[in-house]
Amino acid sequence: MVEININATDILGAASKAGRKIKDNPAHDEGFKAAADQARVLAYYLTLLVKWNKSMNLVGPQSWEQIFHSLIIDSLHLADFLDKLDLPASPVTLDLGAGAGLPGIPLRSLWQAGDYRLVESREKRCIFMRTVLRMMKLPRTDVFQGRAEKIPAENLPADLILSKAFMPWKELLDFVKPMLAGQGKIVILSNDPAPTEQDLENSGYVLEDSMEYKAGDKIHYFWCLRRMPPAA
Repeated sequence: MVEININATDILGAASKAGRKIKDNPAHDEGFKAAADQARVLAYYLTLLVKWNKSMNLVGPQSWEQIFHSLIIDSLHLADFLDKLDLPASPVTLDLGAGAGLPGIPLRSLWQAGDYRLVESREKRCIFMRTVLRMMKLPRTDVFQGRAEKIPAENLPADLILSKAFMPWKELLDFVKPMLAGQGKIVILSNDPAPTEQDLENSGYVLEDSMEYKAGDKIHYFWCLRRMPPAA
């Protein structure tokens, strides 16, 4: 079997090629401040993902380059998007349907605010994520194995909920209301542009921000929807 050897230099080069350079971030209170450290842990994650993918079919792309440019790049842009949002200093974040840890594990290599919980019901994927987290030592990041509606009350409310194909977005809005803080936010990773004001009418949410970017030969989108306070 060919040995997989991905290093920080490979990741820095791939990020630059994809149009999102990894930079030092001295603003971090803990975790990985230097670009070299962020690239190192991303390389480690990709190495494990490629190895485990051969037997567990965790993601569709097979090579680390394909995985980086079609999946990991989402996490790098997402870190920038979250930095722009008006969030508490130490937000509680739920990543629903985390699967193999995407976007959450690469995201936490760059964006380390608050407590981050990867929510996944499938045991093998949870085993993979816990193995990765134990080795990577990402700050304040853990895995909840189970259905999202079974998240313990002590882990709620969430200030931020992330969803990438967890369920159709219109269904998601009602589903997460019991989990979300009063004016908490949902960030949806999508292949489609953000909904219009008319689309959100009577939903209890407003569109706060959105972003689009190129990943490979496709356009990807983030939407941030903010929960509106109940009418007086």
